[in-house]
Amino acid sequence: MRFFNQTLASIAILALPAVSSGEIKQAVTIEHATVFLSGAELSSFAKVNLQQGETDVLFTNIAGNVNQQSLSVGADNNVVIQSATFQNNYLVADVLSPRAKTIKDSIEQVGEDRSVSNNQLATVSEQIAILSQNRQVSGANTGLSVIELQKMLDLVKARLAGLLNEKDKLAVTIRKTDEKLALLRMQLEEEQRKNFQPGGQLLVKFYSPRATQANVSIAYVVPNAGWSPSYDLRVDNLHDPVKLFYKANVYQNCGVKWDNVHISLSTGNPNEGAQSPTLNPWYLSIINPETFSPGYLNQSNASKLQIAGSRSNGEVYVIDGVQTSKMPPVATMNDHVQVDNSGINTSFDIDLPYTIPSDGQAHMVAIKTYQLPATYTYYAVPKLDRDAFLQARITNWEDLNLLPASTNIFYEGSYVGQGYIDMRNVKDTMNLSLGRDKKIVIRRERDKELKAVKTLGSNIRESFVYTISMRNTRKEAVTVTVLDQIPVSNDKDIVIEDRDLGGGVYDETKGFVKWEVELKPNEAKNLKFGYTVKYPKGKNINL
Repeated sequence: MRFFNQTLASIAILALPAVSSGEIKQAVTIEHATVFLSGAELSSFAKVNLQQGETDVLFTNIAGNVNQQSLSVGADNNVVIQSATFQNNYLVADVLSPRAKTIKDSIEQVGEDRSVSNNQLATVSEQIAILSQNRQVSGANTGLSVIELQKMLDLVKARLAGLLNEKDKLAVTIRKTDEKLALLRMQLEEEQRKNFQPGGQLLVKFYSPRATQANVSIAYVVPNAGWSPSYDLRVDNLHDPVKLFYKANVYQNCGVKWDNVHISLSTGNPNEGAQSPTLNPWYLSIINPETFSPGYLNQSNASKLQIAGSRSNGEVYVIDGVQTSKMPPVATMNDHVQVDNSGINTSFDIDLPYTIPSDGQAHMVAIKTYQLPATYTYYAVPKLDRDAFLQARITNWEDLNLLPASTNIFYEGSYVGQGYIDMRNVKDTMNLSLGRDKKIVIRRERDKELKAVKTLGSNIRESFVYTISMRNTRKEAVTVTVLDQIPVSNDKDIVIEDRDLGGGVYDETKGFVKWEVELKPNEAKNLKFGYTVKYPKGKNINL
């Protein structure tokens, strides 16, 4: 961002008057955009020739819906900025987004094509009518010979058949054109329903002690922009580090195109405000049940409400003991962006310039690439899924400046699916799920021979034995963490007996059994575990 020796600290926002003959009209160049998770700060630059004394300059290529308090204007060469006036550019009667303009142009072109086809159809229909009116050659034309009459009939037949075929083709063309027009009009209506923001203008009054050329900087914040992170995770083999490609989906709908603009991405959010909160005393008072009832507030009792203290649990507001629903937010582009400010603000400066149109669509911007040393292991829960899932365990991840976001996972050159990185639940080691590995074959089966149900007095004893078979068809050794479970009883009449953990580690609270299994290339191993459940006869339990 460029700043010069004069900065306008307080800017009066007035109604924009008509451009007078003495005003200069100057387009600014957007050089830099600092994009926040919600909102963006644009920095523009222009060179203007100023006469001695006062000069009014109308700057164009300014965004619309500017945060007026953020507007800052600077100039060099001892030029004084006397005032600045901003207004959205609604001078054009039909303000359309670039996408809507393209669709409208297509509608006009297709409409012209339909007119041509319609004129051709009218011409063919007229020719058919003339032939139909003159096809009777008997009566007055008795002088025609049989040969001449036959030639005329053949001519009418051939000509009429060709015209009828041409008429049918034109009718099909017009029908398809009408269908295309209907679709284009639907697309135009959908595009026009979007909250397209037109550009704006900025009228600045300068004072210069002498005629000079001044460099002018203009900076301001716009709300209709932002970015959200995403990641590509690539693992070529189990001996190489994880390649993490940090990307950003940047959007803007501020009314001007960012053309070859240098971009900085910030994890901050200027909409949160900079003022620290102040905690006020919370005074309790007696609630008159005849006046107020919990969860109810109408216009009649709202006038009697004394707002002595309030609190919120994120879902409802409670004011003086009265529970009220939170008002629904106004739908904006921010609804399509997940914002998380759990960490310290970080800024990424992008070296290459980018062009981001004002269309509200997400445009991918590459941020950074990391090589992450990792320890690879497999995780399997064969009771729920027969596949083994590859995981990469990464330490020293704190300096990566990651945000919670979805991941696109590529393993051994192939896309395997999507995952998610949630930094809020990461501790010392970050476990990245890299998807399924079909080369680790796992089966879980109940042993039919050891299956038994016995009745002892008033109780039933039912035995369960399971075998988990695993085979490593890869060319390298792997470690597989296998998780299964034994039921846990919360009823004194239901007893779990004869636990056989098969060498696994047992969690008595949750009933989980965990094994760490080393598998050499092409090696197969079996895990066997079992238990017995005793419960009252005649009772059904959720086995």
